[in-house]
Amino acid sequence: MIIRTRVFDIADSRFHNLSDLARAMGISVSQVYRVREGKRGINEKFIVGAKMAFPDLRLDELFYFNSDMLPEKSMETSASGRYHRIVQRYNGAGP
Repeated sequence: MIIRTRVFDIADSRFHNLSDLARAMGISVSQVYRVREGKRGINEKFIVGAKMAFPDLRLDELFYFNSDMLPEKSMETSASGRYHRIVQRYNGAGP
């Protein structure tokens, strides 16, 4: 399972360009660009940054799982577990 994002679709109506989006997310323009182009995966820093840029949206409105990409069970568990740990940490429910 791979984490995908709706951030770029939503950002089109809220930010003028990638630089403005990156500034709101607190990460570099190059990281935002690489995620948008599929050259870099979505990591914890990107997820937390997206929530900073879109505080009015829930994480499930910003991100979703694409289970068609990797059918291997171990990868599904890993991505799913990582996502849930990030959500718990962000919401203050985890370590």
